Formats: sequence, C-alpha cells, structure tokens
Amino acid sequence: MSEEKNAFRDAAIEAISDMAQHLPLDCELLVVACRPGKKDFDLVLPSPESNLNNALDALRRNGLSIDGDNAYKRDLLDVVVGALALGAQNSNPPPSSHWATRFWEIGREERELHEDLVAALKLTRENLRACQATIHLAGGFDPAYVNDAQAAMKVADAVLAKAGA
Repeated sequence: MSEEKNAFRDAAIEAISDMAQHLPLDCELLVVACRPGKKDFDLVLPSPESNLNNALDALRRNGLSIDGDNAYKRDLLDVVVGALALGAQNSNPPPSSHWATRFWEIGREERELHEDLVAALKLTRENLRACQATIHLAGGFDPAYVNDAQAAMKVADAVLAKAGA
C-alpha cells in the first residue's frame, strides 16, 4: 500500500470513530475512496456495524442507477446469462437455494417450450405435406390453395432449419 494511501486510511479510520459518535445508534457508517477507472486507491472502510448491502441501498436511493456501467453489474449479468444458457442446455444447475437457480430454470423452461414448438411445427408441416400429396393425386383443387400451402411449408422448413431440427 502506498504511503499516501496509508496516511489517508489512518486519517479516515480516526474520522470514522469521530463521526460515528455523532450518529444515532442504528446508523451505519462507511467511507469509500476511489479513483475512477483505477484500482490503485480503492479504499472501503466500514464501521464494525455497517453492512455493505445497506450502503448500496442508500446509494441507490440517492441516485445510483442500474443503468450505469460497472464491473460488478457486468459480472452479475454474465452469471445471469450463463445460468440461462446452462438451463437451456439442462446442465450444471446451481444449488437449489442459489439465487441463479431462478434464471437456470427459466432457461430450461424456454428450451422445453422451444422443443415443444419445434415438435408441433414438424407435425403440422408433415400433415400439410400429406394434404398436398392428397390434393396432387386427387386433382381438381384450387391451385391457390396448393401454392399457399407450399409457401407455408417453405416457411416451416426455414424455421425448422433455423431451430436445427
């Protein structure tokens, strides 16, 4: 730790004690010093009774936004995206009590819905193909119906190809 940082840390610790004496008993005190974009001076000094979650709540109430960019939010969202992806793969579930389980289950449920929709589309496409074959063999049907059905089959084929089915 640099000499400058040590001197500030010592002064801040002394100040915390002085400030805490003037706070109501149920207040928490936290001193934070940082240089934006650099880690060289990051200093977080909580008083013994302070809770970092309470400090974050106070910052949020006073203007901290989820819209700002910071490493913590990026990391958090990476975990959410990972849980969604792993759930879609039905692999590596988090412990049942972990907060990411909710996102893992969403990924798994969306994948199940995807598979159900692909199966329904395959069935519908096959039935449409069978109808087309019957119409072709029977003759005498409206060609517009045949053309529309063939166009619908092309759409179904494109979606099935995109889904890897």
